[in-house]
Amino acid sequence: MTSSRVIAISIVVLLAFLAASEGMTLRSLGVELHCRCIETESKPIGRHIEKVELIPANSHCEETEIIATLKKTGQEVCLNPNAPWVKKVINKIMSNKQR
Repeated sequence: MTSSRVIAISIVVLLAFLAASEGMTLRSLGVELHCRCIETESKPIGRHIEKVELIPANSHCEETEIIATLKKTGQEVCLNPNAPWVKKVINKIMSNKQR
């Protein structure tokens, strides 16, 4: 009876370890299982932006996400892709990449 209990506990611990390590593996590979942006910024903050990351729509998030990193604080801010000033920033970045 005691040996079966030890085996059962060992299996539970092993399964918990495998589940935790699988989750860490996906996250360490940069796989997001949901949208990163909950709220977006529409007000112009262009002069405060250090870099911009564009994440296309995918199976985990139906919306294109634009995440800007601020110069002074390093804070990440989600930008509204429909805001006119954001469209201008993206067009400028795309034209610079084509050169």
